[in-house]
Amino acid sequence: MVPKVIRRDYSVGFTVTETALDDPDQMFYENYVCGAERNYTGYCNPEFDKLVDRQSIEADTAKRRDLVWQIERVLAEEMVSSRDLLHARASCWLPTGSKA
Repeated sequence: MVPKVIRRDYSVGFTVTETALDDPDQMFYENYVCGAERNYTGYCNPEFDKLVDRQSIEADTAKRRDLVWQIERVLAEEMVSSRDLLHARASCWLPTGSKA
């Protein structure tokens, strides 16, 4: 799979990215800034990188949250990333004792 990703030989790809912290820095710096090793799409926008840096140093929680939402909008609008969240509670379940 990794060679296909490196060659960008795919139409749609999903990467499972998890963070150990409740902090967006790890996600943004590892996956979206110019030159990041896991930036598989090759996305590079110096203005975006500045926005990531701004949110990283913002001490006010509300202002930082607004900057993170702005970053998320940029990623979505430039079609760099979509947030497809799959969760067990969002899938179909067969009631206990039922037969398919």
